[in-house]
Amino acid sequence: MTPNFANTPEPPYFVVVFTSQRKGADQDYEATAAAMATLAAAQPGYIGVESAHDANGFGITAVYFTDEESILAWRNNARHKDAQRLGRERWYEHYEVRVARVERAYSGPL
Repeated sequence: MTPNFANTPEPPYFVVVFTSQRKGADQDYEATAAAMATLAAAQPGYIGVESAHDANGFGITAVYFTDEESILAWRNNARHKDAQRLGRERWYEHYEVRVARVERAYSGPL
């Protein structure tokens, strides 16, 4: 498996896709993002993460979980709630959160 790809199991499993446009540079953002990645990885039901960001502040992060209960626990984690508040107040011009059940997955090249 390539290091930038999450090592996901056979479906079904779930994904939370967080797409965002940052307002601009903020030194606290990187430290908070790293702390949230570590915290998410310690959550029960966490499978893995894939993330990409461009130089203009647009990013997509996909976090994989085994079940919806794990996603709800992550959403309601107190430290994550604090980071969400900071994101709304300081870091994000706009964001979208999408939650989906993965029914089929495959890799390539074929």
